[in-house]
Amino acid sequence: MLSSLGGKQVYLEWTLIFIGVAGVAGNALILYALVASKQHKKHVLIVNQNVLDLFSSFFLVVTYAVYLCNIHLTGVLGYWLCFAILSENIVWWGTNGSMVNLAIITIDRYLKVVRPAQSRKLLRPWVIHSAMAFAWFVGIGYNIFIAFYTARVTDGVCYTGEIFDSYAAAMVHAILYVFLSYFIMLAIFIFCYGRILAAIRRQASVMASHSTSGSSTAQTRSQQIQTNVIKTMILVSAFYAIAWLPYNVYYSLASTGLVPTLNFYDNAYYVVSFVAFFYTSANPFIYATKFNPVRKILVKMIPCKKNCNQPIDARAGSRGNRIDAIAPVPTSNINVIDKINK
Repeated sequence: MLSSLGGKQVYLEWTLIFIGVAGVAGNALILYALVASKQHKKHVLIVNQNVLDLFSSFFLVVTYAVYLCNIHLTGVLGYWLCFAILSENIVWWGTNGSMVNLAIITIDRYLKVVRPAQSRKLLRPWVIHSAMAFAWFVGIGYNIFIAFYTARVTDGVCYTGEIFDSYAAAMVHAILYVFLSYFIMLAIFIFCYGRILAAIRRQASVMASHSTSGSSTAQTRSQQIQTNVIKTMILVSAFYAIAWLPYNVYYSLASTGLVPTLNFYDNAYYVVSFVAFFYTSANPFIYATKFNPVRKILVKMIPCKKNCNQPIDARAGSRGNRIDAIAPVPTSNINVIDKINK
């Protein structure tokens, strides 16, 4: 990328800053809701996903704020500013780590639904935490390696991402990157969620044929919670495939030189970057609308909802007390629901 400023690029850079601010606010809000709903210990991989997206969004704001300053780079400080910030190196720590973590979540869901016996043996807490650390390690290690070999400061301007020792090296890197970060990801999504949906249909049919009034309530509630998480992650994965397609096409054409007019510092690059990073900032809204525990916490945070619901809740409560006095709820059913929620 070239650290330049002018014309339409100023507006595009401000747009990316806005996307970053939205990503920081959205992911921070979802993290709060996960903790407040006590879901952060049950879904640690989803928490890690939001932390990675929050990290990426924050440094997206920092990076393009520095771009807007149009700093003339000189000396050792100029090189490290190029290496760490203007190369978008730190931004991609979180972005690439988020890609790896999303694949890990998909595999985790697959094992728990399709291979429950194996998942109980394999998915120990230390395995999950190691997988979370692996996502960070890949994101940080890969981008430091690439920035180390491609970051250059020439005449006070930062160039990175397009300077390789040979055309063959650039070609191999572009092919491997797009293949691993996009096509392999799509293959994981399609295979795992395809098998998951088939397994859920089989489980639903079995439960319907063997359901009893006593035990089916707990099983149905547990199945609904699991299905809700899976639906959320399917939507996140589909959004990933759509949002990152333009960027990967552009990256392939620009890196390999198949279209010589394309580069990493023109307006077209900013547009495809906007679409890609929009995925990071929009993810929290998917969790907010599709993940029930998170949605309940967020609804409670809306002042209008609280004020509007208070009179209705009071009347409903008094009526509920009269009904409870006539027909109290069996304590066994309450115990079953409490066990599910824990």
